[in-house]
Amino acid sequence: MAHFVILGAGECGARAAFALREKGFAGEITLVGDEPLHPYERPPLSKAGFADAGDPKFIATLEKYAECGIRLLTGLEARDLDTASRAVRLSDGTALSYDKLLLATGASARFFPGAPENSRCIRSLRTHHDAAALRDGMKPGRHIAIIGGGFIGLELAATARLLGADVTVIEGLERVLKRGVPEEIAYLLTERHRTEGVDVRCGVSIEALTEEGGKAVIKLSSGEVIEADLALVGIGARPNVDIADRAGLAIENGIAVDTYLRTSAPDVFAAGDCCSFPLPIYGGRRVRLESWRNAQEQGTLAAANMLGLDEAVSSVPWFWSDQYEVTLQIAGLAEGAVLHLRRDLGPDAFILFHLDTDGRLIAASGIGPGNAVARDIRLAEMLIAAGAHPDPAALAASNVKLKSLLAA
Repeated sequence: MAHFVILGAGECGARAAFALREKGFAGEITLVGDEPLHPYERPPLSKAGFADAGDPKFIATLEKYAECGIRLLTGLEARDLDTASRAVRLSDGTALSYDKLLLATGASARFFPGAPENSRCIRSLRTHHDAAALRDGMKPGRHIAIIGGGFIGLELAATARLLGADVTVIEGLERVLKRGVPEEIAYLLTERHRTEGVDVRCGVSIEALTEEGGKAVIKLSSGEVIEADLALVGIGARPNVDIADRAGLAIENGIAVDTYLRTSAPDVFAAGDCCSFPLPIYGGRRVRLESWRNAQEQGTLAAANMLGLDEAVSSVPWFWSDQYEVTLQIAGLAEGAVLHLRRDLGPDAFILFHLDTDGRLIAASGIGPGNAVARDIRLAEMLIAAGAHPDPAALAASNVKLKSLLAA
């Protein structure tokens, strides 16, 4: 009987395991995770919902894994991979042989260079354990310093204010969300945070991050010193490629895979945050995406290709972020855009469309309260997937339905 092993019990790995069963695989499935908890959703960890104490939002119950015949091993690290003998060695000494292997090892938070390790007042966010520790520190009268003005940093800033903490955001670049978010939207979000009392500082470099007397001490290059009860480091993530690298797999900003999520080793696949892959709709440009939906979709796609169905990557990248009552959604990749058009959707809601030199729609960025932009972003996503060259005037005209452009 064939044995499929999945390393990484996050969104991607769990979805792949269940998808194998849904697609008719009758062999053995072993899902291995290094956290003690069974697979859970990570997006709520940084958003307002994380303010509520309790268990994480689990992807499925333990009974569901048993019912589907998925052997779930938690609290174990995969130490070695031998692609020649098709075997994986775990941290408890267990050896697992496989017929097909999926690496869904995810990514880890980048830590600030030179900062003390295992500090109670200098932390990052990646796991439920991290979130619980941060939540305990976000209380009225506490000062939280957030290093990095990306999605994680800004979402946590909003959550900290919701819990009554004082917040300072320190961003080294000239504005927040510099990578992938248009300046017009970043400006609105910055002002929204400032309205809530967040001290947002951009273009500020940090010389040192230390712990003194139970406080995080941030020394800026200007000489100013900021003290905080808790410092959150949110400066991005690095793909977990160590086991793949040691096994000799090709690495290129993550584990390098083809459009079918196959690695450079036979019968070894990779998916989710840990891998980089070529995107056909962007001319084969190699990308690595850290997003909830990408992890879901690639888990299902990897399962199909482990079964020999040869389904290529075809989805449009999609991201979202919730901060206060505002939701930001982005479809596609705007790099290379030369024309940017705005469509107003109502009070405090609009979409920016991004077109390349040929007039092809390559991305759309929307912001508004609640679900105000969700429908039009979804239609924009479909236009991007179709390689559409819509009339720019029609895109900007709020009285022209996007659905009609899709039909055309």
